[in-house]
Amino acid sequence: MTVRMNPYEKHFGLMKPLIDLSATVQGYGLEKALIRLVEVRASQINGCGVCLDMHSRDARKDGETEERLLMLSAWRETTLYNEREKAALAWTEALTMLPEKGAPDDIYEAVKANFSEEEQVALTLLVGIINSFNRIGVGFHVPPISQQRKAA
Repeated sequence: MTVRMNPYEKHFGLMKPLIDLSATVQGYGLEKALIRLVEVRASQINGCGVCLDMHSRDARKDGETEERLLMLSAWRETTLYNEREKAALAWTEALTMLPEKGAPDDIYEAVKANFSEEEQVALTLLVGIINSFNRIGVGFHVPPISQQRKAA
């Protein structure tokens, strides 16, 4: 895969507002572990290597276990995630695959039961933000951070 461009290096001024919005949203009551799970799961669905690399590393630094990261794509098949995390992961999948699934009432009801209104907005913004970053990473073929370091 040939890198098309790394907008984080060449056009940081355009990227900064999205980075800042991400930091703002993360300050609205969502646990760090939940944020990382959402970021990794959306990045798995979208096939974004740079985001998977970055957010799985962040998750590990924040204390996430290898087992939970490895099982994330099969979260429905395990007891490793609590109800709040399961609701967030279902919401993440629904909004990431919006044209295919829409936002079903049963998934929203689980979100509503586990998150305050403010947290629902923060979670929805978080999903939108990571999907934006995924589209940038995939669209421009931005390589994972570890590969960028090796190339430097």
